[in-house]
Amino acid sequence: MSVLVLGATSRIAQQIAHRFGAAGHPVFVAARDTEEAARIAADVAVRHQTKTASGLFDARDFEGHPAFVADVEAQVGDLEVVVIAFGDMGGGPEADFADAHKVIDVNFTGAASIAEACAAGMAERGRGAIIGISSVAGDRGRQSNYVYGSAKGAFTLYLQGLRNRLFKAGVHVMTVKLGFVDTRMTFGMETGIPVASPEAASQAIYDAWRRREDTLYYPRFWGGIMGVIKAIPERVFKRLSL
Repeated sequence: MSVLVLGATSRIAQQIAHRFGAAGHPVFVAARDTEEAARIAADVAVRHQTKTASGLFDARDFEGHPAFVADVEAQVGDLEVVVIAFGDMGGGPEADFADAHKVIDVNFTGAASIAEACAAGMAERGRGAIIGISSVAGDRGRQSNYVYGSAKGAFTLYLQGLRNRLFKAGVHVMTVKLGFVDTRMTFGMETGIPVASPEAASQAIYDAWRRREDTLYYPRFWGGIMGVIKAIPERVFKRLSL
């Protein structure tokens, strides 16, 4: 059962690669930084004595995604699990639209594009799993990160539809909604809410995949937090500084 981890240079993705490697799965790690991807692949191979490979992945090379998937499968075999773990928070709402365009292209368009490319083969074979890492930021638009949040929200909705489409084909689609995890994307952020470790997050994601969960909030208390936030009436919510 071969596994593709996209955005593999993130700390969560690295840990996920190790989880699957430790279970004996061939793992292909892909990222923009090919040197780091190769280092991660070598580390997984040495630690877990499993087959690995690595390569370049550009989320915004939409037209190249089908060829990329074909190349990965030529190296490690038919894909059984794909983990979409890349993302870009951008410069925030004050940045120009070129920055916003990139954030949308990476977090939604690119993620949906590669998911479609992977889903085609899985549906034909009648098996497989796509794990899309989204964010609690996509549950409700907030002034502090509404561009990033809207892209992740669109990806969450896309995964819901893809799950509905692929269920009868035997393909499992899981949505992961992450809260604060100790990564480069959250470095320096001040929050009164506990920050989870990438190691714990990767274990939770791996365990949820094995249980074939549809949606995972992690840390799990974020499900309750976002339930409260989504319940706030818009006439009140728009006055808040969040």
